[in-house]
Amino acid sequence: MQRPLFQKNINFRRNVMSGETTGVIGLGAMGYQMARHMVDKGFLVNGFDVQQACNEKAKAAGVTIVGSPQDVGAGAQVVIVMVATDKQVKDVIVNSGLLDRMTKGSVICVASSTSVVTARELETIGAAKGIGILDTPVVLGQEAADNGTLTVFCGGTQEAFEKAKPVMQAFGANVMHVGASGNGQLTKTANNMLLWACISANYEVLTFAKAMGADVPKMIAALAHSSGANWSLARWGMSTGKWAEKDMDVALELAQDAKTPVPLAALVDQLMKGMNQQKMRALLE
Repeated sequence: MQRPLFQKNINFRRNVMSGETTGVIGLGAMGYQMARHMVDKGFLVNGFDVQQACNEKAKAAGVTIVGSPQDVGAGAQVVIVMVATDKQVKDVIVNSGLLDRMTKGSVICVASSTSVVTARELETIGAAKGIGILDTPVVLGQEAADNGTLTVFCGGTQEAFEKAKPVMQAFGANVMHVGASGNGQLTKTANNMLLWACISANYEVLTFAKAMGADVPKMIAALAHSSGANWSLARWGMSTGKWAEKDMDVALELAQDAKTPVPLAALVDQLMKGMNQQKMRALLE
C-alpha cells in the first residue's frame, strides 16, 4: 500500500533533520548564507566553491568542503546550486559529473538566476537520469539571505518540490511552488520588472518632492501608510541597483521571444542604467 504524499514528506523531514546529506555549490555571499542556515537547521552539508577563501569561511560555519562539484553530489539528497551565470550552472550540473554521482530520486535546486530556456533544458537532462532539477531563484536580497528569510520561487515537478522544500525552508521564509519548470525564473523576472519600475517611479517622485522643498524622509514615512506604498520605497537608499541591467535584459529578451509589447519595461531599462545607490541616498539628505 502506497503511503500518502504528506506522510512521505513528514518522513523525509525526519530523515533530513537526523542527518541526511545535502550540498551547496557556490559559497559566495548568498550561497554561504544558505549553507550556514542549512547547517544551523541540522543538515549535513557538503560544499564547494572555486574560491578558496569562500571554502574556508564555509568550513568555519560547519560545512564539509569537498574537492569538486561532483563530490558535493555524493550521497546528497538535495543539492543547491548558487553560481553566477547560465554557463556556470550548466558546467557544474552537466559537465562536472555531478549528475553521475547523485542517486535517482535526488533533487538539484538551481538558486541562480538563469534563463527560462536553461531551466527547462536542465530539467529534461536531469529527468533522463532520474534526478529532479528545479529552478529555485530567490528574492529579497542579501539581508534576507543573512537572516534566513528569503522568498524562493520554485518551478518544476511537485514531487521534486516536496522533497527539496524542507531544505529550502532552512534559508527561506516563503518557499512556493509556482508551476512547471521555468516558472520559478519567470516569476523572478516578473518580480524584477516590478521592482525596478517602482524604484524608477520612486526616484522621479522623490526628486520632484525635494525640488518642491519637501522633507523627503518624513514624506517616505507618511507614504508608507498610503496607497502608493511599496517595498523599495520603504527601504529607500538601501538598494544598490546592481543587477538592474542584467534583470531588464532578461525581461526584454523574454518579451521579444513572446512577441509581447512591454514599453514600460523598455523605458525602465533605460532609466535604471543611470541609477545607483549614491543618487538614491542623496534624496534623503
